[in-house]
Formats: sequence, structure tokens, C-alpha cells
Amino acid sequence: MARSPRLSGTALKNLARFARTRVGGMALQKIFRVDLGIDRLDGLPDTLREDVPLDTRAHSGRPPRAPAHENLPLPDAGWAPNAAALTAAYRERRASPVEVTKRAIAEARRLAALTPSVGPLVDYAEETAIAEAHEAERRWREGRALGPFDGVPWVVKEQTAVKGLARRAGTAFRDTGPQPADATTVARVRGAGAITIGTTAMTEYGMTPNGANAKRAMPRNPHAVDRFAGGSSTGSGVAVATGLAPFALGADGGGSIRIPSAINGVFGIKPTWGRVSRSGDFSGGTVAHLGPLACGTVDLAHALELMSGHDPEDPQTFAAPGRAQGSFVGALGRGVRGLVVGVPDSEWADASESVQRAGRAALAALEKEGATLVPLRLDLAKHASAIGVVVIACEARAGLREDWAAHADEMGDDLQVTFASLDAFSAVEYIETCRLRTGLRVEMARAFRAVDLVALPTTVAPAGKVTDAEMRSGFLDTKVIDGLCRFCFLGNLTGLPAASMPVGCDAAGLPIGLQLVGDAWDEATVLAAAAHLERIGVASPRRPRIAAALLG
Repeated sequence: MARSPRLSGTALKNLARFARTRVGGMALQKIFRVDLGIDRLDGLPDTLREDVPLDTRAHSGRPPRAPAHENLPLPDAGWAPNAAALTAAYRERRASPVEVTKRAIAEARRLAALTPSVGPLVDYAEETAIAEAHEAERRWREGRALGPFDGVPWVVKEQTAVKGLARRAGTAFRDTGPQPADATTVARVRGAGAITIGTTAMTEYGMTPNGANAKRAMPRNPHAVDRFAGGSSTGSGVAVATGLAPFALGADGGGSIRIPSAINGVFGIKPTWGRVSRSGDFSGGTVAHLGPLACGTVDLAHALELMSGHDPEDPQTFAAPGRAQGSFVGALGRGVRGLVVGVPDSEWADASESVQRAGRAALAALEKEGATLVPLRLDLAKHASAIGVVVIACEARAGLREDWAAHADEMGDDLQVTFASLDAFSAVEYIETCRLRTGLRVEMARAFRAVDLVALPTTVAPAGKVTDAEMRSGFLDTKVIDGLCRFCFLGNLTGLPAASMPVGCDAAGLPIGLQLVGDAWDEATVLAAAAHLERIGVASPRRPRIAAALLG
């Protein structure tokens, strides 16, 4: 099917002007409907539609699992030092938190000074970070470290509040003053001794997955600077991929943790809806989650342990069931023997040859290690991206009504086109789409009666090419949007936990991600499988062409 041409620069600016007319907005929405598969939703049978969603809770397929545990060792660290390597250096006096923090900030500035930029940070917390590093150094010297992240640098996506820094959410105008307090997630990780060195660049309002934002000097892909780095948690993905930080905070409304994880070759998890508090985060609506990206499953699990838990400031966390402390990290040694992994071949058929080859090889490795692969039929999964686009775009347009009215001229041209085209959606169409969303939730709950995991590609293809001009102006390409979000919206619409892990590269050396989706509240099984792939060397970050060095 022919798609609309890729637009940037003057052509995109002219399109934005046209889009903001009544005729233009309606005309463009007709084009987007076809390009993104939205036009096919109306023809789906009523048997796939359920009631209007009554809540946002994730639906479990069956009671919590009690899998066997093989007590396997934790996976080894990759090419970059993880938190354990850094804290071992602190313990053995080979390095100090102050030295590592200063080096991380210096390396972030070095990456930003490259042409084109590979700098992931948009704001620096240098003074606070160094002060906290001195405190961590004193704790290590006195033998009272706070835990596995004490003195370890990390970074936070710029839509989540960090005390003393702006929370602009990728815009040129919003929340430009210093935040008065940390978001809940940031406070929990800071309370464990981690050093927040700054906030990471994101696409504008997180509304595009391509990693371009005309309002920022966005980082390129460290594996190949003529490729985009994905989004919307662009800087968080690049920070981990370059080794600047062992872990980072991202946010995911339609794949925005998993897409940059796959595109940059790191690990990332979108947890179950309500697992991690959104208090202090810019996100609204019913699909956006917070979660970590990391250089390996050990740091991923430790970060999720810290971020999770009930928060009186976010009632969505109240539905989370109780769990044993350390259960996520403990699951890393389970192994995969006896796991049943559902493989929907109709979904895999839409991925590129290189993605299929790497992903299928990883699944074959799981099977060799004792998992069972079974075919899985999912009728609505192929439409998840179209459903998700309608849901997230309409929710964002409504939630940003005042910004659109007062600051539309200050927004990027690509976002102006997107928002201007949304007014042509009717309330009935939005509700009908939400009924399909409920149908998808029912379909996935039914699938998890018989399987423990569902295996999908993370993206259709590895990172695409991008020009300097496109990065400066932003660009609009519906084929790129669909290819990046095609397999990710399923997790956001259902609220199910989903992780991406690096399982190889294409012929050009560009990373490829495998996505594993778990039953509601069963992040442990997702982490167990990801850790086993890492343990046997199938899932492993590759050192990029441009990298940072925290230990010299």
C-alpha cells in the first residue's frame, strides 16, 4: 500500500499551516486514517468489540503462577559497567562516587559536543549530583551503603519531575522553572542513593516515536549517527546505550520505553498499569506508564523494585497486589524450563527479514533451554497500533487543550499537523475504538489462560536513516510511525507488562529488539525469560561506535 511521502523543512511547515484550517485538518485526517490503518477499524465485526472500558486495570488470564526455580546465577554484565561493577569499584576503593559522577557529567557534555550530537541530556543537575556523590562516598567509606545503586549515576526523562530542574516534556515553553519536588519514582530511586545527573531529551509531548524534535538538539543513534535513536524516551535510551548511565527512567504511552530500547540495543520494561506511580510525571490519560531502561536485566529488576509500590498520590497503584520484597531480582535465576511462550505468526509476518531472523533465533534458544513454543492466534493484535493511535492522540489533544489554544505556534510543525487533524474524530468514533480496546484486553486475557508469555518483535525494522535537516525541522513519516509502534501499543492498551531486549543486529550492525509480553502483574516471568536470554549470551547490548567511559 502506498503511503504519504516523508515531509520535513518548508514542506512540513506549509502542511502545518494547511492542517490548521478546517478543510486541511479534515483532509489530512482522511490520509492518516488510511496510512495508519484506522480506516479498517470500522469494518471489524461486533464479535471483537466489548463494552466501553469501565476501568484501566490490566486483566489477568489466570491466577498468579508458581513456577519452578532453577537458582541459576545472575547474568554477567555487558561491555559497560553496570551498577554492580561500579559499586564493587567503590567498595574496593578503585573508584569513588564523586569521580564517577564528575566523569559522567563530563562525558555527557562531550557526547553533546559531537557533530551530530549524541548527547542525551537536556538539563544537568551538576551541583546537586556532586553533593550527593560526596554523601554516597562517605557512606561507602563508613561501610553503610544504602544498596546496589548507592553512588550510581542515572538519568530521568524530562517529563518526570526532578527537584531543581525544569519539566518541559520536550516543549520549548512548558514548566520552564525548577520543580519544587521529585516525582515519586525519582524520590524512591534517589532515596536508595542513586545520583541523578540530569534529565534526558524526549520528543515533543512524547507524541512521536522517531527521536526527532525541532525544539531540542536531539541525540542520534550511537551505533550509527545517520540513524534516528527512537523515542519518545530518546535520551534515556541513548544514555544507557552509550554507557553514560547503567539505568534510566523512561515513560511509555505507545512503546516509548521499548522502542528506544530496541533501536539503541538495551533492555527496557513497561510494567503493568498501576505498578509504578505517575505522581509528579507529566503523563495523563489511560495508556502512559513509567518504567526503567537498563544495560542488563539485573539493573532493570533492581530499578523496577525501587520504583514499584502503592503511592497515596496515585490511586492507580492501589490495585497492585502485594509481592515479596526482592521478588523481581529473585526471578532472574528461575530459568525458562516449563515456560509456555505463545508465538503469533501473523504478527511476526509483518516484521522485516532481519528482525524475524534475530527474534526467531532467540525464541529457538528459549526452546532449547526448556521453554515450549506454541502457535497463538490473536485477531485484534494487528489492529492494536491503529486503536492505540486513536486513543493516545485523542486523549493528548483533550488533555493539552489549553496548550494547543495558547501555544500552537510554538509547537513543532509535525505536532501541529497531528493535533490539527484530530478535531475530525467524533466522540462516537472514540468510544467505538475504546470498545475494540476492551476486546483486545479480553483477547489477551484469554490467551494467557494457556501461555505464560507472548513473543513479539519490538519494532518492524531497526533504526531508519535521518538527515541533519530532518532532525533540525522534525519530520513526518507515517511509515516510520507505524513501523515503530506496530507491536508496542498492544501492551499499553491492555496494561500488560512488556519488555524489550537486544537479541542481535542487522547486516549494518543496527540493534534488533525482541519483545516479551506477560500476564497482568507478572513482570517476574518476563524478567526471568529476559535474564535467561542474557545469561546464555543471546540478549546482550553491543558496544556502540560512540560510547562513554565511567571508569576511565
